[in-house]
Amino acid sequence: MASFSSSCFLLFTAILAVITWQAVASDPSPLQDFCVADNSSRVLVNGFVCKDPKVVTAEDFFLAAKLDMPRDTKMSKVGSNVTLINVMKIPGLNTLGISLARIDYAPLGENPPHTHPRATEILTVLEGILYVGFVTSNTDNKLFSKVLNKGDVFVFPQGLIHFQFNPNPYKPAVAIAALSSQNPGAITIANAVFGSKPMISDDVLSKAFQVEKKTVDWLQAQFWADNHN
Repeated sequence: MASFSSSCFLLFTAILAVITWQAVASDPSPLQDFCVADNSSRVLVNGFVCKDPKVVTAEDFFLAAKLDMPRDTKMSKVGSNVTLINVMKIPGLNTLGISLARIDYAPLGENPPHTHPRATEILTVLEGILYVGFVTSNTDNKLFSKVLNKGDVFVFPQGLIHFQFNPNPYKPAVAIAALSSQNPGAITIANAVFGSKPMISDDVLSKAFQVEKKTVDWLQAQFWADNHN
């Protein structure tokens, strides 16, 4: 009986360890020095298949991104432009669990409420000021916010809704963000809710937001542009 109980305990422990590992795992960890993404492969894996190390070159880890150059924010309805450098831009990022973004904000521009389903973000202001914040999960929905000046740093935990807003009506702002995934993903809340394809029923949204259907219909009729490139 004791042996049976011991075996059950060991089995439970093993299952718990596997579940825990799956819960905390994000990007696949490297098992060698690097695993440069082979974008020509048709094999589907979690991430990208490794290119033969013998044909890897320095170019696989390089991108002339010109992140020192201002981006155009005039074409964006929200007044921002996100330049994301991820594994699709630099194949050498595959399995390394990191990416980078430059964010340009027009005067009174914002990077609207969004989430990164696969990454924590750490952001630093290079120019201007930003009002930033994130909201915790249900049921508290607590807002943590801060006004950042040049050189300040702020962290947005993985998966939580967050935003950045340039409160200056005269001057632009610039920030650089690092994200803990080779492909962090982005879900802009307004775009996902009101700009989905096909559209979510206005019966659902009018009840969820406690507004009239005509308000939902008007919102769904707007052009929900993406500020990422």
